[in-house]
Amino acid sequence: MAKPKMLCGVVPATVTPFGADGGVDAGALLRLMRWNMGQGAESFFIGGSSAECFLLAHEERLQVFEAAAELKGEVFLTAHVGAIATREAEAFARRAAALGYDAIAATPPFYYGFGSREVYAYYADIAQAAGMPVLIYNFPGNTNRPFDLSDPVTRRLFQSDFIMGVKHTNQVVYQLERIRALNPALVVMNGYDETMAAGLALGADGSIGSTFNFMFPHYHRIYRLFMAHQVEAARALQIKANNIMAALCEAGLIPAIKYVLAGMGVPVGAPRRPFRALDAEAGKRVMAVVAANLEGEQD
Repeated sequence: MAKPKMLCGVVPATVTPFGADGGVDAGALLRLMRWNMGQGAESFFIGGSSAECFLLAHEERLQVFEAAAELKGEVFLTAHVGAIATREAEAFARRAAALGYDAIAATPPFYYGFGSREVYAYYADIAQAAGMPVLIYNFPGNTNRPFDLSDPVTRRLFQSDFIMGVKHTNQVVYQLERIRALNPALVVMNGYDETMAAGLALGADGSIGSTFNFMFPHYHRIYRLFMAHQVEAARALQIKANNIMAALCEAGLIPAIKYVLAGMGVPVGAPRRPFRALDAEAGKRVMAVVAANLEGEQD
């Protein structure tokens, strides 16, 4: 299996496993990644929202980067380095670059309501620190920092040579297409698992998703079917995936993903507080929906 030369296809947004002591479990992280590799995964998004990044201390985020870097050369690795403070994001970016990551991504700085000029400078500074262009992680539902493509500074940002592309975690897939139209050279990755087929229809290069941790084969089939122009078959599998997503979100997305992984024999520990682990009854409901919709697909 050859390592991809660019960010594309079906990419798990890898969760962060925690041990019994509550700390990062590097061994479990590598076991999870190798399990996904055995299913065909060739690329991973490390340290993002699914990894509970903003619940980790600075040193823990570096520990996650360092653990996953054991697989550099075998797979395409993207490190999420976003932070509120540019200085911290720069430090993460420099470390990811030194570890040999293929790409870096960053959410925009949030909480303080930064303007477009500040956001532009933030990305420019991160790219300079890393010595490589940045993937914009567009997740307005969590950052409360949407990108206004009518703003000239924002348009210039997406057209800048220090931006490699966008992870579009936004239900408004129309904007995904508008970003691609603004700069066709960008790598555009869909970021909501439940809109994967829609993103591909509007020109996405692939998808980065949290549920890919435990259902990579299912999403890989959606991708292959869509790329083979078997749209109805891809849509049917997307509906099954969305049935699962609805159950996960009702229970709590990240805690539910970790519960399902444990049920599949790939334990990754409990979610970090203030997340709450699923109780047995909620876990039973989630596992029933997963079983009904995956129907023995897992390798």
